[in-house]
Amino acid sequence: MDAADLDRQARTLSGCIPPLLVSRLLEIGHSEEVEAQARRGEWFCARAWAQLLSVQGRQAEALEVLSPYVATGWWSAARTQAELLESWGRAEEAIALALPYASAGGLPLEYFARLLARHGRTDEAVTRLSAGIEDRLLAAALVDIAEGAGRDEDVAALLAARIPDQHRCDSPWCCHGLDPDDAIGLLATIRERQGRVDEAIALLRTRYITSVNNRDQLADLLARHGRIEELRAYAVTDRLGHAAQRLAEALEERGDVEGAIAVYRQSSDLQDFRCHGTVRLAELLARHGRGGEAVDVMRVLAEAHNGDDWILHTWSNLCLAQDRPEEALES
Repeated sequence: MDAADLDRQARTLSGCIPPLLVSRLLEIGHSEEVEAQARRGEWFCARAWAQLLSVQGRQAEALEVLSPYVATGWWSAARTQAELLESWGRAEEAIALALPYASAGGLPLEYFARLLARHGRTDEAVTRLSAGIEDRLLAAALVDIAEGAGRDEDVAALLAARIPDQHRCDSPWCCHGLDPDDAIGLLATIRERQGRVDEAIALLRTRYITSVNNRDQLADLLARHGRIEELRAYAVTDRLGHAAQRLAEALEERGDVEGAIAVYRQSSDLQDFRCHGTVRLAELLARHGRGGEAVDVMRVLAEAHNGDDWILHTWSNLCLAQDRPEEALES
């Protein structure tokens, strides 16, 4: 059994029994086979079998199953064992097990720091993460943990030092590690939870890259604090349409369905948001009993983008939901 080979199998799901098959074997009563394969080096069998033993209160047997995998020095196996130990109330053993891996940084350090914080050692967690603040993953964990440690200002100072006066990244690959826009977003998170909302807004207005994973932090912040008119003004300037989407969501949450519909219709001029905005509009109409309109809206979009499967599937699903199967078949 080799850590590199185990890691390759877990990442690629090749040369091993995949997790879905393991789950299916357990569902149909082949637990003996899963146990046997776990002892032959099949990681996903070992993980599932150890978790099942844990549920049954057979802690020593669960650790025995994982032991040869942990002995390879493979982090994923060590983390699985640490998670079981913590779930059994054996947090100090989990911490001791994870400690050697934390020096590698990255995911092991993030897990270790959060484990420390969950068990009253937040200052130690903050100290460890502060040394790795240039890693965005670790910086985000640091911001999460700092609140419970009363260390917001210490972390804010570290983040502020990562925000230059002039330079702004123009792509996600511009800077290595924690780029200025990430630092701005994390610092804004701290300022918002401190009640310094205006400062958070001002910070977020300085970003170059405004959206991550189709969400805009400034738009979300404005919506959370009921600053609808500011959000409306921001939506006008946001070419990606994510602020418009958040505005429509906020209006719908307030019961202003017509206002939300109007926002989506107005955002149809945005090239980058036209398709997604139309889909959101159709979904909104369907939620409020206007399925016929939703189907019509999607028909126009589907006809204009006949080769886009996801649009056709959305239209088909809407047709079926409105009991219009003939139109679904046409799509």
